[in-house]
Amino acid sequence: MARYTGPKSKIARRFREPIFGPDKALERKNYPPGMHGVSKRRGKQSEYSTQLQEKQKVKYTYGVLRRQFENLFHRASAREGITGENLLKLLEARLDNAVYRFGIAPTRSGARQLVGHKHITVNGEVVNIASYTLRPGDVVAVREKSKSLESITHSVAGRKVNKHSWLEWDAANLSGKFLNFPGRDEIPENIKENLIVELYSK
Repeated sequence: MARYTGPKSKIARRFREPIFGPDKALERKNYPPGMHGVSKRRGKQSEYSTQLQEKQKVKYTYGVLRRQFENLFHRASAREGITGENLLKLLEARLDNAVYRFGIAPTRSGARQLVGHKHITVNGEVVNIASYTLRPGDVVAVREKSKSLESITHSVAGRKVNKHSWLEWDAANLSGKFLNFPGRDEIPENIKENLIVELYSK
């Protein structure tokens, strides 16, 4: 499956959550898309359907493809600790996600584009792999010749105070440090990771 490039509002309405950011369409129509509209006659979801939907929501939220997601899950299950929490920690440690969290890009898809176009460095070296996994202590920065890009300066200018305890931002140098893997209670996304673990356990 290729990366999704269709209407984002439609996906947000399917999950009834602004997984791509604030969405006026979701505010106006807080019900799933389709010809039946707000009809209450939709069938009750099976356990499998609920679990699958949660997995799909996480994939769309972080912009991860099916095979990438499966690989991440296997890595998470091989680590010590709770598999579901390990999975979210690995997703948060992706380079494109860190670029988004630092505020260098306003969306994760925008962050992936910056990484792919070689505007981002890790520890001084250009990295153009969005799925690159950061380790504690890694420094993510905007490449020197890319600091004047309008999309970056605009995003950083509108950046709010760093509210993520596992990240440290240096506004003067347009760089940030990945301090550690976040705890589950620090990740703001509304995700029921236990459903994903149950799905893969079948």
